[in-house]
Amino acid sequence: MKSAARYDGYAVWYDAHLTSFAQRATSLLRNWLGPGPGRCLELGCGSGIQLGALEEAGWFAAGIDVSSDQLHVAKQRRGARYLVQADACVTPFSDACFDAVVGAFIHTDVDDWSGVLSEAARLVRPGGRVVYIGTHPCFIGPFSRYPGAEPPRLHAGYRRTARTYTGPGLGDGLRRRVGVQHVPLDAFLNAFFQAGLRIDHVEEPGPEEYPRVIALAAVRP
Repeated sequence: MKSAARYDGYAVWYDAHLTSFAQRATSLLRNWLGPGPGRCLELGCGSGIQLGALEEAGWFAAGIDVSSDQLHVAKQRRGARYLVQADACVTPFSDACFDAVVGAFIHTDVDDWSGVLSEAARLVRPGGRVVYIGTHPCFIGPFSRYPGAEPPRLHAGYRRTARTYTGPGLGDGLRRRVGVQHVPLDAFLNAFFQAGLRIDHVEEPGPEEYPRVIALAAVRP
């Protein structure tokens, strides 16, 4: 199943308003991958926020995204580097051609999270790493309201997985325009196992009592 280019028309706004949140993934990606050299692909690279940090760590970093508008912003940020317009489930690359595959905050945007991880497992070489950082399925979503310092307020709907444009956790921002694909925790984790990946590290980073972010590192056996 291919994902729609829902961020076309919103890429500049996203880059201006959500970059600081997306950068929560940057240090985790660098630390868990370690230094290059090697070939690293970012699935759903968006406006290229993570790619520069990966290159600074010594990786040859490539990025794909289904949104042409997002890639245009990425090219402005990094110059004419290796960026490809493609769906994260159906990439134009050959098997095992990358030493590492990463992603950040995309599991709620893609239409087929299992398909994305299956593609990541196909693309990474045996022994290569797949690192992912995303919003925490238990506390951040269309059916949970996270008001900040207060505990999250959970509402009915956690097990609903259809894309939605409404919900108490969406506020009045971008999600009401592009929607969100809620992935419960069990489906989120099982997708790694179903893809044949071995999870070797999980964290819930951040200072919050109820974490906003979940981070995983896996290996292709």
